[in-house]
Formats: sequence, C-alpha cells, structure tokens
Amino acid sequence: MKDYKKLLKEWETYSKKLMKETPETMKAFSGFHHASVAEGKLDVKTKELIALGTAITARCEWCIAIHVKKCLDAKASKEEILEASWVAVLMGGGPALMYFQGVLKALEDFS
Repeated sequence: MKDYKKLLKEWETYSKKLMKETPETMKAFSGFHHASVAEGKLDVKTKELIALGTAITARCEWCIAIHVKKCLDAKASKEEILEASWVAVLMGGGPALMYFQGVLKALEDFS
C-alpha cells in the first residue's frame, strides 16, 4: 500500500516544477483552487470533504492524500471523513470502494 505522506511530498515537488515550467497556468489554477475552497456559504471543512469524495470517485491517490490532509487540517473528524468517503463510494460504485482503502491508509499516515 502506498505511503500517503510520500504521495503528498511527490505532489509538492511536482507542483514546484510545474510552477517553474508553466507559472501563469499554475498561478491561475492555484488561484482557482484557493477561491473554490475559501470560506463562503459552505465552510472549508465541508468543501474539503466534497473534494475528498471527488478524489475517490476520480481514483486519484495524490488527490486523496492532499484532501485527507486538508480535511484533517480543517478539523474534520475521522468519522466525518469516513462518512463522506462512503457517499463517494455510493456515487462511484465498486471502483471507488477500492480507493477507500487509500483514505484509511492516509488517515493512518497523517494521524
């Protein structure tokens, strides 16, 4: 099973390379990302739980690492993260269920 702390570090390294190679596009994406998860009618925790659910259905292990960490940073409980993950499995079916194990491993790695 993957080390989700390592996956997060991989993304951080890769995103720095992308920022160097394509700064305008990465700045635009980063701005879009920050605007999308900023406090609004939905709080940051809720938005990160939605992002985690989407990461599961998109089958992106790096995204799972990022958003489990961000959920924890936003004070989501393990129970809230697991519940949101089950909603993602509901919408994504069996393939999404296979990525739920990544959520459990990331919770272990970041806790």
